[in-house]
Amino acid sequence: MSSSAHKFEAFLEAAEFDRGPWLTVAFGCGIGLWFYLAAPWQWVAMISAFLGMAVLSWAGWRHQPGRAFTLAAVISLSLAVAAGVSVVWVRSAIVGAEPIAYPRFERIDGRVLSREEQPAEDRVRLVLAARDGETGKAHAYRVNVPLSADSPELREGARVRLSARLMPPSPPIVPGAYNFARRAWFDGLAATGSAVGDVEIVEPPGASRLSIASAQRQLSRHVRANLEGTSGAIAATLASGDRGAIPEADEEAMRDSGLTHLLSISGLHVSAIIAATYFIVLKLLAFWPWLTLRIRLPLVAAGASAVAGIAYTLLTGAEVPTVRSCIGALLVLVALAVGREPLSMRMIAIAAGVVLVLWPESLVGPSFQMSFAAVIAIVSLHNARAVRDFLAPRQESWLRRMSRRTAMLFLTGLVIELALMPIVLFHFHRAGVYGAAANLIAIPLVTFISMPLVALALALDLIGAGAPAWWLVGKSLDLLLAIAHFFAEQPGSVKLAPRIGMGAIGLYVGGALWLALWHGRARLLGFGPIIASAVLMITAPIPDILITRDGRDIGIANEAERLLVLHDRESGYAQDNLLELAGTDQSPIEIADWPRSRCSDQFCVFALERGGRPWSVLVARNRDLVEERALAAACMRADIVIADRYLPYSCRPRWLKADRRFLDREGGASIYLADQRIDTVAQDQGEHGWWRAPRE
Repeated sequence: MSSSAHKFEAFLEAAEFDRGPWLTVAFGCGIGLWFYLAAPWQWVAMISAFLGMAVLSWAGWRHQPGRAFTLAAVISLSLAVAAGVSVVWVRSAIVGAEPIAYPRFERIDGRVLSREEQPAEDRVRLVLAARDGETGKAHAYRVNVPLSADSPELREGARVRLSARLMPPSPPIVPGAYNFARRAWFDGLAATGSAVGDVEIVEPPGASRLSIASAQRQLSRHVRANLEGTSGAIAATLASGDRGAIPEADEEAMRDSGLTHLLSISGLHVSAIIAATYFIVLKLLAFWPWLTLRIRLPLVAAGASAVAGIAYTLLTGAEVPTVRSCIGALLVLVALAVGREPLSMRMIAIAAGVVLVLWPESLVGPSFQMSFAAVIAIVSLHNARAVRDFLAPRQESWLRRMSRRTAMLFLTGLVIELALMPIVLFHFHRAGVYGAAANLIAIPLVTFISMPLVALALALDLIGAGAPAWWLVGKSLDLLLAIAHFFAEQPGSVKLAPRIGMGAIGLYVGGALWLALWHGRARLLGFGPIIASAVLMITAPIPDILITRDGRDIGIANEAERLLVLHDRESGYAQDNLLELAGTDQSPIEIADWPRSRCSDQFCVFALERGGRPWSVLVARNRDLVEERALAAACMRADIVIADRYLPYSCRPRWLKADRRFLDREGGASIYLADQRIDTVAQDQGEHGWWRAPRE
């Protein structure tokens, strides 16, 4: 043990600058522990344990000179973990909005806090500040208003009256599905709903229209007025960050081809704006000899680029990925200005730390994870000695130089796809397989053609000469859409996966960070957890039965890899989730149409062979009343009974009764018959504020 301690001390001493980023990793681990652990007493225990570890380490090792680096590591990492738990807990207590207790129809009198236009969905989305009609508490409601009820005065600052159907923010419909309730909690939303009838403007907004939100909307409308169709919607996204006009089919093609990141204003777009501004300002100022001889032009260009990057970030909505990218780009500019290495893990760690301090809840969202995973993969790859040697300048023809650059671009895309695929599968249960090839064409197209053309068209519009540039923008974005649809429609273009456990994704993240943040042979140890996580992901079991939280949608995996559903709702949200979590893209079959099921008007019964034994399943088809004695007899013959209503206590199946009472308490459920295991939504929520299961 003493020898190992000396080796570890020597390893930390030799690591030098590799040690710093682990403070951000530890801070993120503390945030993740708060989300993972269930109850306040566990959060307090975790904070106390790490603070105690820091104190004990100081007491035991402060007089041992051979433990200086180990002591610093233990104390700093322990304090960082404790700080992570504390920061996200405080953030939750400050901004968290308790959801309304139950769905209801309410007359709302409130002020418009924000407005989001979604013409592709034929609606406008408003966030309203209003008083609860029952308790008088102040709440924020997100309400969808149809375009037919929209008006120019329906914007920030207006006081409105409307009637709306309100729902508590939705938790996952089954384990592993999207948790909107958690996001709404940190966004301060108590309910979501849809307006019914006309919207009355009680008090119009202020006379001033000068705001970032209004500028963003006006810019988006201007772009769409000059360029119609999906190309215009994507151009509006590149210019203002407004994605509301992109049709669902085209957005799905972008996602399945691995190009959806081009629709989210993040590192690529911010970097392009800052790099273009830096280059243009530097070259223009170089024409002025007097200034060139007296001022460091890179400093001036860096300042102008910083202003352009911040302005673009604000104009496009200042979403977390954009803010993260802007912070990282500003750090790169500072490094360039002072002559330091611009692309390093320390820069990424600082940017991540700033984002996590301001928005700790972003850690568990796919946007934060995917954006930082991509940047870490790029920097780690390009800091590798073999890659630097491959890209080093040399005497060669332009063809060989371009070939090397193209090969490096493809390798970078491939590494990014490999780094992101586990994260994408964990969150979305589907990922595009051909993303590296699609991005090889699409990223240069958007970066060097589409975005400069959009900027040129907007500039020419100032003198009324932008039409030719808009035509070129449309052609370039039509090509982008053609690329997306081509790769999305290829056989095997989408990989589907069932729910991936926290253990598997934790192993992957830990191994990937170890591989990326260290240098030397020690980093190769990261391949162990990565390989183990890959095995766990590949062998992740498919649930035999999936039950949504309302019990109205059920998915049952049969032997032919076709999902059995209670009701075949084409392209429904619940059914799409069931298909993805079952890991199949085959069209589902209604239980009543399955030859091995027997159905009446009220119930269906069928058997599944799992774990070497048959399982009898009884499923209610509707809420029609049934004679209690007959129902009790049917329940006694079944192992599992599933219903979206309350069943009488006389209904006692042999293993599980998943009725309304069970679903109210547990949320949706995934059932693994071979292991006789039931995973529920409630198991993952704990006592966090966004989850309110009724008491029995």
